[in-house]
Amino acid sequence: MNRKIIVTGGCGYIGSHAVIQLIENQFEVVVLDNLSNSSEANLGRIKQITGKQPLFIKVDLSNSEATSKIFKRHNDALAVIHFAALKAVGESINIPLKYYHNNLNCLLNTLNSQTENGINKFIFSSSATVYGTPDELPITEKSITKQPSSPYGNTKKIGEEIIEDYCKTELNFSSISLRYFNPIGAHESGIIGELPKGIPNNLMPYITQTAAGILDKLKVFGGDYPTQDGTAIRDYVHVVDLAQAHIHALNRLLNQEQEASFETFNLGSNKGYSVLEMIQTFEAVSKVKLNYEITERRTGDITQLYASTKLAEEKLGWKAQRTIEEMILSSWKWEQNLLSKKNRK
Repeated sequence: MNRKIIVTGGCGYIGSHAVIQLIENQFEVVVLDNLSNSSEANLGRIKQITGKQPLFIKVDLSNSEATSKIFKRHNDALAVIHFAALKAVGESINIPLKYYHNNLNCLLNTLNSQTENGINKFIFSSSATVYGTPDELPITEKSITKQPSSPYGNTKKIGEEIIEDYCKTELNFSSISLRYFNPIGAHESGIIGELPKGIPNNLMPYITQTAAGILDKLKVFGGDYPTQDGTAIRDYVHVVDLAQAHIHALNRLLNQEQEASFETFNLGSNKGYSVLEMIQTFEAVSKVKLNYEITERRTGDITQLYASTKLAEEKLGWKAQRTIEEMILSSWKWEQNLLSKKNRK
């Protein structure tokens, strides 16, 4: 029985964890990635965990001809899970055209290529940034999507609009957009986790790299937000919980259980934590003191975001299971393993 799934960006942080879940659920995986912000070493890590290494094809999905050729060779795939995108908020503000060119062209070429080859199921890796600055909390899927505060976020919002419009006209095509809040953590084995190139844009690897002595100091961007301790609040979700949500979404599509051809679901933990709370929790569970300073706010950052995931619970049968302490400890275990093996790349 054919169980092939194409995963774009499958060497990245979330993509690699989703590939592990797919393999463990007896799917055959084809990974497409240009390795611009990921490592081919993750393929070996996936094999170490699952016993299987997915087929890997290095490709720039913004190249329509190259994308088309690959999909033609794998036209027996059941679905596509699309992670491939540039994702640094700050960088997107400085070089917006790079983000619009890459993220939208990769999406369009993937949609065109899979449709040409009869692959009509699609899961989109989206983001809570599509909500912009929310009018009320927690954020539900009925909350109005607004102009995001960064070009990165806008590529996710535009991406959703493209997919929704396409689902209206391509009657046999169906899609689920998963709106992530803040993924952190690592696989429980400590073998695979988040490994950004350069100075991290996300909080958790910034914390662990500072604790490990790789970075001298952790910068907290903004201490004057209208929150309890003055720092921004985010909803953090364990990357393994997040990866498992993709299996739920995939089964919903494959079993034709969706109530509309385009559906959206929030993926979060229903709770917000401030940056200082995250620092204090890390120090408590790791017994490591962090060197940090509060600096100016970062352009594009929002005061607070946290989700209602009631719809995902009801329709996908998914709910985040892991605690904030488990998320932080798994990140720290991954960072320590990287140091001990001296395999940072």
